[in-house]
Amino acid sequence: MDPLGARSQFVDIQTLPTWEQQLDPEAEEIPQEYSDSLVSQQAFPSPFPFRPDINRKIILFTGDIALLNCTAIVNTSNESLNDKNPVSDSIHQLAGPELRDELLKLKGCRTGEAKMTKGFNLAARFIIHTVGPKYKAKYRTAAESSLYSCYRNIMQQAKEQAMVSVGLCVVSTTKRGYPLEDATHIALRTVRRFLENYGNNIETVVFAVSDTEEPVYRKLLPLYYPRTEEEERTSLPLIPADIGNSEGEPVVPERQIRITEKPGTLEDDCEDSLESDLGQVGNHAFARMEGDVDKQRKLILQGQMSEAAMQKQHQRNYNRWLCRARAEDLSDIAALKALYQTGVDMCGRTVMVVVGRNIPVTLIDLEKALLYFIHVMDHITVKEYVMVYFHTLTGEHNHLDSDFLKNLYDIVDAKFKKNLRAFYFVHPTFRSKVSTWFFTTFSVSGMKDKVHYLDNLKQLFTCIKPEQIDIPPFVLEYDTRQQTILQIMQAYKLFHSL
Repeated sequence: MDPLGARSQFVDIQTLPTWEQQLDPEAEEIPQEYSDSLVSQQAFPSPFPFRPDINRKIILFTGDIALLNCTAIVNTSNESLNDKNPVSDSIHQLAGPELRDELLKLKGCRTGEAKMTKGFNLAARFIIHTVGPKYKAKYRTAAESSLYSCYRNIMQQAKEQAMVSVGLCVVSTTKRGYPLEDATHIALRTVRRFLENYGNNIETVVFAVSDTEEPVYRKLLPLYYPRTEEEERTSLPLIPADIGNSEGEPVVPERQIRITEKPGTLEDDCEDSLESDLGQVGNHAFARMEGDVDKQRKLILQGQMSEAAMQKQHQRNYNRWLCRARAEDLSDIAALKALYQTGVDMCGRTVMVVVGRNIPVTLIDLEKALLYFIHVMDHITVKEYVMVYFHTLTGEHNHLDSDFLKNLYDIVDAKFKKNLRAFYFVHPTFRSKVSTWFFTTFSVSGMKDKVHYLDNLKQLFTCIKPEQIDIPPFVLEYDTRQQTILQIMQAYKLFHSL
């Protein structure tokens, strides 16, 4: 406790400049020839476009994270939660001995996980403890995935606990040997993707760094959080090829097989090399597996294409939609809160929620809605999942027509259909049941047996625990009202039967 009248040692994050405010208006302009060379690249949009709403949430702070007056700050530690490093030492010193006693109750923390305690004597209300990976070049892929999990789980904790602000330290300590620049790429892109997808209620994210870490963060921040369209354009060539998936999670190349349509390397250096390489086109083993591309396209038009070739063509089409979804600004669709991830069901499968009343069909761009669905669902559908659709109090202007749903079903990847285990239709009406029956019987295949109609939340809770699903308040109110009416009617019938 600071003496009365003494200046507090803690730092109020409201007084710190945001990343947007740290833009130097007198920064040197890019040479014209370099700027012109970038114009042609704009046909391929930046995967991290200029977003002022996100930039206003970001703060780069050089100093002690333990001093930040945030809802929560992050402590980087080891599996036993007793690591000795500058960040952890400072937090323990200011938080007091109660923190050490509290950590003993947690019984350790696995690499990539995040666990939370109270902040005790800190200005922050909570401390999120995480364990970064030990880096070895031989196991780089595993280290990248673990470090991504650290930042992802930290942000997930902040979201689940409705935290307004969170202070992030550099999780990859020197002792663990993770290259600082590589680790910074993962940290920045993971937080960026999380804020895009789930960060509506998080107002501030502070990257707290040391003097040695600050230059690296300042160099890489514009790649993921460009402050102007000009900065977005100039940063595009510097963004690494591996930017992860739609969540920022590292993609493992060894698990993906790619067969190119036009194999062969074309060199511009000399004519002989060009002729030599062109002679190899179509002779490579993978190229022979591909077959005659023109012939395949003709077969598509004639409706005579093989099933395997059709599946391949469908995959390419889906990938084009996915690339568009990752590049486009879909914040207006996200703000509707019509589709979101919640907990898990009784079998441990991810639960996705769709709120019918939050879909203003006549007011939104349905193509953007389709892109948003693909953007959110792509990483979810790699494992088994279930969907809960709240039809509660939906009006005519909330109903997606069957043509749109059929188009969506035809576009999405096969994993969407294969890994969907159940579709819970809550508070259906007679009309919606009939419409769904016709749609699943005549328009799409394999969906009919997965649809389950639930008249009340009590039935839903036999499949998903109440604490595992975020239910809109109006749905809870409606369900309570309906159950009260039902009880009154039953009491009335019982009374008259006597």
